Amino acid sequence: MYQGRAAAFGTDVHHRPHLIPWQLDAPQPLVVELEAAGGITGPVLECGCGLGDNALFLAGRGHRVTAFDAAPSAIERSRAKAAAAGSPVAFEVADATELHGIGVPGGFRTVVDSALLHCLDADQRRAYLTGLRRVCAPGARLHVFCFREELAARLRMPAAMDEHSLREAFRDDWIIRRMVPRQYTTGLTRQDWRSLAPAGSDAPEWDGAVAAGQHGRILLPFWQITAELA
Repeated sequence: MYQGRAAAFGTDVHHRPHLIPWQLDAPQPLVVELEAAGGITGPVLECGCGLGDNALFLAGRGHRVTAFDAAPSAIERSRAKAAAAGSPVAFEVADATELHGIGVPGGFRTVVDSALLHCLDADQRRAYLTGLRRVCAPGARLHVFCFREELAARLRMPAAMDEHSLREAFRDDWIIRRMVPRQYTTGLTRQDWRSLAPAGSDAPEWDGAVAAGQHGRILLPFWQITAELA
């Protein structure tokens, strides 16, 4: 998608080369809310940073930030944005299940995952959460925004997103302190969202999981999870 090519959502391929559902050209409002509430302490790691807007926002608020994505094209664009803004964010290419080359002296105090976890299957999820443990400081906090089960079912994601399954995934390495349903802002219009529906889907049923926010942007049902290093 970052190269302007056709994208696969779940198991359905949609030829929308200019559509990146999570691109806001601004930080995710839930991340802004989290920072304002004092939920961020540096150094910060952002996982699956995409085009870098959350990382640049957090750096602008005075936090030391490292951010990674598996897509080199996304990191290239993020680095260009950081250079233009004079931002010190360290943008890196890395695989979330390995985290090679990711780290800071003393470890990260906060990790932000804005829509990465639900892209991983069960084995990848365990490797990711265990890997974060290795690069974090004692007592670190992990903030995750990820699909709820009703959305994952529509898009047929690689692992279960119900509360029990997620709690089990975190169990060995992290202690969940808070897990609440929220609405996640996307760059999608209602028309964009309907264009992602599998052929033959009933429009009211497909629309049932979403709401409309400011400027007509679709809000998706997400979990907001806050966990501490076990």
